[in-house]
Amino acid sequence: MHTDPLLERLWDRSNRVPYLALSGGLTAAIALIDWWTGPYISLGFLYLFPILLVAGSLPRPALGVYGILCAVLSEAFSSLAEEGRIARIISESLAFSGFGLYVSELLRSRQIQAETQRRLRTLVETNPAAIVTVDRNGTIELANQAASELMTCGENHLIGQPIAQFVPELQRALGSPEVRFRASMRTQVCRKSGERVDAEVWFSTFKVEAGPRLAAIIADIGESQEQAASLTGEPSALYVAERPRLNDRQLAVLRLVFEGLKSDEIAARLQMTSAAVKNILQQVFLKTGTNSRSQLVRVALDRYRDLL
Repeated sequence: MHTDPLLERLWDRSNRVPYLALSGGLTAAIALIDWWTGPYISLGFLYLFPILLVAGSLPRPALGVYGILCAVLSEAFSSLAEEGRIARIISESLAFSGFGLYVSELLRSRQIQAETQRRLRTLVETNPAAIVTVDRNGTIELANQAASELMTCGENHLIGQPIAQFVPELQRALGSPEVRFRASMRTQVCRKSGERVDAEVWFSTFKVEAGPRLAAIIADIGESQEQAASLTGEPSALYVAERPRLNDRQLAVLRLVFEGLKSDEIAARLQMTSAAVKNILQQVFLKTGTNSRSQLVRVALDRYRDLL
């Protein structure tokens, strides 16, 4: 649940004294009007508004006392019969106090969340490594200054731009069948100027209400004896030597596993039996040293991305 920005400004500590005074005056005004209009109309429900004003300023015990006070004032000028008044005061006290405590806890939760986000943003902005988050469409949602320096030489803002323009492999990771996994890879980042730089990328995918997201840390590793696969898809000799060789059928199955297809769907696509697909999949597991589809996806991204 989100609170209104106006109410958050009202609950600011710098406004505590004036709003406590306003709440007291409002309480007195409601009591006076309730006394003047009685016994024709009851205005006890209006005490919710002064309680709302002080919810962010008073400690919990004081909020409880304030709720009891409002309940007593509400019953003092009520047109209801004397019988059952004590029970009504208790019920109204619980209602007013509970409302105040609920709003107070809601505010504290928002304050903690805002402080956590502020600290996280500070940590991200001051980190020497490039950090980006990407939405389900491959659009950059968050990028720190280091990411801007790495990808655009500090000339343009990265937010709103497609990640595929700079690191195509991260775009492909969003389309994998596993919504949540972590992996790393060595690749090349294409700068806005067209220059390519070797980089180490650590990334993880996660899911929010709006869909899958990806967060990545990108470190410029400069010149390296082990050249990463270029953006043209041609892997280096050392890169190829490090990965087990897969035959055409095994690669075909690997590509479809990466796309998220199940064994029956792969069998239909490749026009073979499900048993044959499972057999080939076991061969791929054995060659790549994996034992699950999620592990296989990570290995595919790290070692076979130029063949996917």
